[in-house]
Amino acid sequence: MKKILKKIVIVILKWEAKLVLKRYRPKIIAITGSVGKTSSKDAIFAILSKFKTVRKSNKSYNSEIGLPLTILGLPNGWNSLFIWAENVFRGLLLFLKKQSYPEYLILEVGVGKPGDITKNIAPWLHPDIVVITRFPEKPVHVEFFKSVNEIIEEKSALAYAVRPDGVLVLNHDDDKVYSLHNKSTSRTVSFGERENATYRVVHPRHLLKKYKGMEVVSSLNFKLEYKGNTFPVILPEVIGLHYVTISLAAIAVACEVGCDLLGSIEAIKDYRTPPGRLSLIDGINGSVIIDDTYNSSPIAAEAAVEVLAEMKCNRKIAVLGDMLELGKFTEEEHKILGEKVASVANLLVLVGPRSKFIAEGAINKGFQQENIYHFNSSLETGNFLKNNVQEGDIVLMKGSQGIRLEKAVEAIMEHPELKEKLLCRQEKQWKKR
Repeated sequence: MKKILKKIVIVILKWEAKLVLKRYRPKIIAITGSVGKTSSKDAIFAILSKFKTVRKSNKSYNSEIGLPLTILGLPNGWNSLFIWAENVFRGLLLFLKKQSYPEYLILEVGVGKPGDITKNIAPWLHPDIVVITRFPEKPVHVEFFKSVNEIIEEKSALAYAVRPDGVLVLNHDDDKVYSLHNKSTSRTVSFGERENATYRVVHPRHLLKKYKGMEVVSSLNFKLEYKGNTFPVILPEVIGLHYVTISLAAIAVACEVGCDLLGSIEAIKDYRTPPGRLSLIDGINGSVIIDDTYNSSPIAAEAAVEVLAEMKCNRKIAVLGDMLELGKFTEEEHKILGEKVASVANLLVLVGPRSKFIAEGAINKGFQQENIYHFNSSLETGNFLKNNVQEGDIVLMKGSQGIRLEKAVEAIMEHPELKEKLLCRQEKQWKKR
C-alpha cells in the first residue's frame, strides 16, 4: 500500500514541479556525473549565492522524488503520510498563489537504475546549464546496469536535455565527458588541467601546517588561466586535490551566468565541504581524524588514501569499509584499493564482508597481516579504535553510506558533544537505522 501511495505522490509532486517551473521560470543549473555531484552543487551555491537568489538540492536530493522536492522547496516526508499530504498541498499552493521564488535552482541529478534520467527526468527538466563532472573508468553504483558504458549513456542524456540557448560545462580532462561537445548542439565550455580547457587549472597543490606535532594537509591552492590571464585561487579549509576541479567548475558556472570572475574567486574561499567529506576532526589521545565517511567509491577512496599519504605523523591508520553497489566489480576494486593503501598505512582496520578483498590486495603488496584488523560493524570498529589510537596518529575513515562509519568517528572524537555539527547522518531518521 505504501509503495502505491508513494508512486501517486511522486506523480503529483512532479506535476506540481512542472507547473511551478512554468510559472516562475527560474534558471536551472543541473549537475550530473559519477563523482563530485554534491560537492560541485555546494561549490556553485557558495559562489552564486553571493550574486543571485539561489536554491540548491538539499544534501543529496538527486532522485526522481528529490528534484520535485527541491523545485517546490519541500522537505522529505520519509515515512510520514501527513508530511507527504502537506507537501502536496503546499506544492499546489505555490503554483496557485504567487510567492517569492529563487532566480536560480542548482539541482543534483543522480542515477540509480536505467531510465532515471532518460525516462523520468530529461523529458521534463530542461536546464539552462548542465555540468558534467566525471565519468570514471572505475565503476560506481553499477549493480543495476550491465556495464559502465550504460551508466555513461544514462547520465549523458542530461546533456541533450539542455535548452537550445543553454551551456554545457564539461570536464576537459575526462575524454568521455568532453566528447559530448561533439554530440550536442549547445554551446560548450570546459574546465580542467588540459591546455585547451576554457577554464584551466595550473599548479594545484596542498598546503600543510604543523598541528599536534604532525604535518597535516590544511588547504588547497592553484592558479586559474582564463582568456590569457592568470588568477590565484585558494580554498583555505578544503583538502583533497579533486576539489580543485570542483571549485573550477563552480567558477566556470558563475562566469557563464554573468558573475564577476574576481568576485567569484573571492566567494569560493567561503566554500566548506559538508560533514563526512575529508573533514579534519580532533581525535582522542592527541590524534587527528580524516572523516570521509559520507560515502565511498573506488575513485573517492583512492583520493582519500592520497590525502593520508601526504600527512606526516607517528602512525597512519586507514579504516576502510565496504564500497557498495559495485556489482561484478566488487572483488577487483576492493583489491585495487588494498594495493593502494599498502604503501601508505601502518595499520589497516577493515569493516564489512567485502573489505576482506582490501586485505587480500594489501597483503599481495607486502602489507603485514598482523597489522590488519577486521570487524563486522562500525560500533565494533569504534570500540577497537578507542583502545588503540595513540598520540600522533592520523586516522582515515572511509566507507560507503551503508557501513555507517560516522559511528566509529563518534567513538574517538575528542569532543563528541559536537557530533551534530561535525558528523554526517545525524538526523533522527538516520539515528533510527
